[in-house]
Amino acid sequence: MPKTRKKETRQDSWFGYRKVAGKEKTRLVGEVFRSVAPKYDLMNDLMSGGVHRLWKRHFVSAIKPRPGERLLDVAGGTGDIAFLLHKACPTASITLCDINESMLRVGRDRAIDRGFVKGIRFAVGNAEELPFKSKSMEAYTISFGLRNVTDIDAALREAKRVLKPGGRFFCLEFSRVILPPLRPLYDLYSFKVLPFLGQKVAGDAESYQYLAESIRQFPAQDELAERLRAAGFGQVRYTNLSAGIAAIHQAVREK
Repeated sequence: MPKTRKKETRQDSWFGYRKVAGKEKTRLVGEVFRSVAPKYDLMNDLMSGGVHRLWKRHFVSAIKPRPGERLLDVAGGTGDIAFLLHKACPTASITLCDINESMLRVGRDRAIDRGFVKGIRFAVGNAEELPFKSKSMEAYTISFGLRNVTDIDAALREAKRVLKPGGRFFCLEFSRVILPPLRPLYDLYSFKVLPFLGQKVAGDAESYQYLAESIRQFPAQDELAERLRAAGFGQVRYTNLSAGIAAIHQAVREK
């Protein structure tokens, strides 16, 4: 059964329901994504019945990339968001950044297969210490990645740092179900079906058990909104998707 989320710190973090040191979480999350990288996109389709693709299209339609803008897609993994951004605005400059080289390799291969040789660059980087200049980006996006960061507040501060004044922040992440009758069914699916699928398809039940636990540990909609404000963002708001199974968070660096 899901447990009550406890707040993480840089020194004292949570890998699912396990209490670990901050650096240990970074290593463990890296192992999860190295393990699931080859079947990551297939598993996303199976787990969500393809609904994640609708969420991502809705996400990109909220971003509205503009010609000539510099967009940073953090924890961009295998490239779903970066590719959609490129399709929406081929003249935008998109950087896909991820801490995990295995995921980036899959993303590069997918980009080549789709003919996206120009317009998207790839960079290895940690969301908590981004390798980009301050005030260098018009938009920052992170999709299903923020919950895997060791220090969420540090990542939010870094997002603000790399954005120009007026720059826009967008986060798509699993969140809290807002319909009480749906919660028991969602818990059953998360803690029974997901690990089963992970074992059958990817040969890795533990990584998908972590996925279910990490969702429950992640801040609920209103708490994440408050943490964005604490990081210095303004115009903070969110939109629930599929009764709160996921949510889009938006904010602006005002100065």
